[in-house]
Amino acid sequence: MTTTIRVLIADDQMMVRQGFTVLLNAEPDIEVVGQAVDGADAVDQVAELAPDVVLMDIRMPGVGGIEATRRLTEPADATVKVLVLTTFDLDEYVYEALRAGASGFLLKDASADELAQAVRVVAAGDALLAPNITKRLIGEFSRVTAGHRAPLKERVGNLTERETEVLTLIAQGLSNAEIAERLVLAEQTVKTHVSRILAKLELRDRTQAAVFAYETGLVRPAAF
Repeated sequence: MTTTIRVLIADDQMMVRQGFTVLLNAEPDIEVVGQAVDGADAVDQVAELAPDVVLMDIRMPGVGGIEATRRLTEPADATVKVLVLTTFDLDEYVYEALRAGASGFLLKDASADELAQAVRVVAAGDALLAPNITKRLIGEFSRVTAGHRAPLKERVGNLTERETEVLTLIAQGLSNAEIAERLVLAEQTVKTHVSRILAKLELRDRTQAAVFAYETGLVRPAAF
């Protein structure tokens, strides 16, 4: 039996909310359970409706998408995933939202298939990191922290050599299956490494792990 993914759409433009609602409700495994007009409304509705995923517009009046994302993902027991919506790809606000806990971002002109697949990926607990544009975004804006870095050994904590290797590949956008193939490991072993990395570094998910890897200098920004 397929589990239905519950989605909340937060955007100050009614046409955007309604458009995404129509597109997502056409999917057999996705249900839009609510619409929010700003960040504060989104936080309140998440508490009431308990959606699996929030589609969060980055720029809204009042409480914006970054602050709302932080409020939703900061609690230790938070389970909701945030997928940020934006008009521009290389957007510093989007980068800040990723740092705040968003699991990925999507351009507002994405196709219906791309929108639905992004919701599924994020709901499954994966980060929306595969597209080169996400890596380019992280690489671009992580440069601003370059002058404030502690020594690398101090930053990566007590990660083992293998865990550091896995973290590097996560930041490059590889899936667990791809990492397993690259390192000649069982996929379950990779999953264990990923869980330990997140626990040791006190990170929420793979997206934050990728941001961490770039900001610490473990992975260097490159031309994607």
